[in-house]
Amino acid sequence: MTTTSKAELEAQLKQAEEELQKARAKARELRRRLAGESVDNYTLRDRDNNPVPLTDLFGDKDDLITVHNMGKHCRWCTLWADGFNGVYQHLNNRAAFVVVSNDPPETMREFADSRDWKFTILSGADSPFAKEMGYMSDDDKPWPGISTFHRESDGTIRRVAHTWFGPGDDFCAVWHIFDMLENGPNKWEPQYSYA
Repeated sequence: MTTTSKAELEAQLKQAEEELQKARAKARELRRRLAGESVDNYTLRDRDNNPVPLTDLFGDKDDLITVHNMGKHCRWCTLWADGFNGVYQHLNNRAAFVVVSNDPPETMREFADSRDWKFTILSGADSPFAKEMGYMSDDDKPWPGISTFHRESDGTIRRVAHTWFGPGDDFCAVWHIFDMLENGPNKWEPQYSYA
């Protein structure tokens, strides 16, 4: 029986990390090649139940990051949103940034205020937005993820890329930090608060 030396393990780890970076680069390229899908000018609802067309969400930017959030009932989506709250100013400097859930505006507003979220929150409760973007199951259950959009000079909106959220993804740093612990996440699950 042979044992693997520390130097061999470090070399294997370095190779695995390099392969991971190459895989991420390939995924980015494939997303770009899939880009170009024109989308409707969906109407969502702001925290005061006012209608907001998708075109208005861009503000003075040509790019829009939209997080599809499952709403107040999902601790996992709350974890992701809490993380975005911390980097919001950086994201919003490059592109407009919003979080959309299917909670009614009042529920969404109260929950966002209780979390002290700084970003724009919107309700898609009465909109086909989540379903047509692929973030709603056939039985109308929301799914989490992210879509990015670009507004052309003629006002056309294109969805540039999209992907799903889930434990271990690249959009929530806690998973990668937990992976470095002795037992990894060790069945950890997010809570709304910790005693």
